[in-house]
Amino acid sequence: MPLISLHDRTALAERFRTDPALHLFELGDLDDTLWPNTAWYTADPGHGPVALLYSGGDTPVLLAFARPAAVPALEELLGALRPFLPRRFTAGLPDGAERALAPDYTAERRTPLLRMILPDQGLLPAEPAHHTEPLSLADLDALHALLAEAYPESWFDRRLLAAGGYVGVREHGRLVAAAGVHVHSPAHRVAVLGNVVTHPDARGRGLARACVTALARHLAPTTDHLGLNVRTDNTPAIHLYRQLGFTTVTTYNELVLRAS
Repeated sequence: MPLISLHDRTALAERFRTDPALHLFELGDLDDTLWPNTAWYTADPGHGPVALLYSGGDTPVLLAFARPAAVPALEELLGALRPFLPRRFTAGLPDGAERALAPDYTAERRTPLLRMILPDQGLLPAEPAHHTEPLSLADLDALHALLAEAYPESWFDRRLLAAGGYVGVREHGRLVAAAGVHVHSPAHRVAVLGNVVTHPDARGRGLARACVTALARHLAPTTDHLGLNVRTDNTPAIHLYRQLGFTTVTTYNELVLRAS
């Protein structure tokens, strides 16, 4: 199968806007801030699945999403892309699609996730129950420490912190809860929340709810499609997001893949 590299942002956006809830990350990565770190591949220049390889974070990330009917075509694309992938990377793929990368890659970790989206931002509470504040690069060390203790498997890009994509709650000067974005594109009016975290000593008091509410309200003027990903076994978080009005779009696996 011939592998085609794509470079036209307008054409990519047209593809992804046909199913924005599924392709929130891809639309967000078309934004000027993230675009320089992206590489896009397909086997069909007109339509069909697209694979994104993002190299701007701590580790490379491969994203390749498709609805069930298009998964066979996606697997063919992944098979063609296999020789060009890094030796170790994180991947977001439909369940079972990683078989297209075998035997060259094995999974170090597999995490089933829900993709959820907020269809009506008017459902959010009017005001968070706790005081939240914007975070900046001045809070980098505190945020790193919080993520390391409470969410060590998190994916973090400091540029999104620098761009104002995080809020937090402090108690006695210590950062005890936060929420941020993995992507945010006002141009394409999409955002994906991420790194929603509460220190173990402060859980069960609604701090994550306050952070998500404050950040979602902050993003609302520039966002039509607001989503997030959550582990399928994280029952308290799923319950929280459903209370806030989020609904499930699809399930997929986040994998850490390593060359065999």
